[in-house]
Amino acid sequence: MPTAESRSTSGPGRPRVFLHIGEPKTGTTFLQHVMWRNRGELAAQGAVLPGHHPQDHYRASQDLRGIPKLASDPAGSWSGEWEILARQAQQAPRTAVISHELFAAADAGQAERAVRSLEPAEVHVVLTVRDMATLLPAEWQETVKHRNAKGWEEWLGDVIDRESDSAVRRQWWFWRVHDTLAILGIWGRHVPPHRLHVITVPPPGSDSSLLWHRFASLIGVDPASVDITRARSNSSLGLPETEFLRRLNQALPDEVPDWFYMWNVKEAVAHRALAMRPRGGRLVLPADRGDWARKQAEILIAALGDSSYDVVGSLGELRPPPVTGPAASPSGQPAELVLDAAVHAAAAMVVNQYHKEHPAARPQPSQDSPRGLVGRVESTVASSPRLKRTVRELSSRFPPVRRLRIVAWRRLERRRAGRHA
Repeated sequence: MPTAESRSTSGPGRPRVFLHIGEPKTGTTFLQHVMWRNRGELAAQGAVLPGHHPQDHYRASQDLRGIPKLASDPAGSWSGEWEILARQAQQAPRTAVISHELFAAADAGQAERAVRSLEPAEVHVVLTVRDMATLLPAEWQETVKHRNAKGWEEWLGDVIDRESDSAVRRQWWFWRVHDTLAILGIWGRHVPPHRLHVITVPPPGSDSSLLWHRFASLIGVDPASVDITRARSNSSLGLPETEFLRRLNQALPDEVPDWFYMWNVKEAVAHRALAMRPRGGRLVLPADRGDWARKQAEILIAALGDSSYDVVGSLGELRPPPVTGPAASPSGQPAELVLDAAVHAAAAMVVNQYHKEHPAARPQPSQDSPRGLVGRVESTVASSPRLKRTVRELSSRFPPVRRLRIVAWRRLERRRAGRHA
């Protein structure tokens, strides 16, 4: 198994690119927030983030995977965004990190394109992995935040009883992004096993900084050099909040496009309002599904133990924790609790609409206030949807604009690194 020292070296004259591909619901949002909120500190150590915003990595993942974009989406084209991100990564002085959990859904051809377009950089692929018993409740709740209207028990039956034993189970979304061995096999055709890194997610109750320490040791930065309190995790909702959102999904007509739902329901309602409420009850895997989860864990642990992949953490952490207490059903939540969640959601929608019509009234977090030229440039771009859309549309049509974005990013990164040196 590679040592920490061997992980932090690469060939002369070429950077290392760490492509963190997921899996979803394995602390990816937390790690991304730590890096983006501390990118100056990382740049001073030679580790850079291509792009100017986490959405750049999302858009690149969509472009790489060939996901069609609705013409009504006002955010602008994402054609060419992967090329821009890959070229920026190649300009890294030492290390570049690209991170988005949707890269886990890439097929064999898309994975090959990703690796080849990053070369001659030394490409590393990073997969964060979690035990199945805590993953399943978190993933179902995440699907509800992405417009799923299926109840917990029905969804769980689909994943376990109908999909898990299929020879082509990656045709279904859960297994496309959580069939760990299949994902490693796809990327392992293009990256040697010692550059395929599997980070195990610490069990519930662990120090919140442990996952970051593992990731930081892999990319070769001092984990203590950043302020992890700047990050937010992608917290699960409470049971009444989840049930309200699921019922809302049932009632929404198809004419509401997904891009509108993501910004106005997932972000404004679920993340900014409902996730902030005190959680009443925690969704856990039913006891009668425990044997299946433990069997899946042992299969994965044995396969990873016999592989040449670089495992960061303990494979034992992939064993499900014991189930304690009765399993609560989201659909059985008292009506008054669901109604209370609905009232808070309605208030959040009103506030969101007010801020859209009066953007100057939106509060700005003090930790994100721009500093120096780098901050002012990025703040100007970030605060102007019209400017961002124009740049993206021009990038999708004209290669010189893409090249200009790559050069501009490199200059901004040099200024950022110098400011934090």
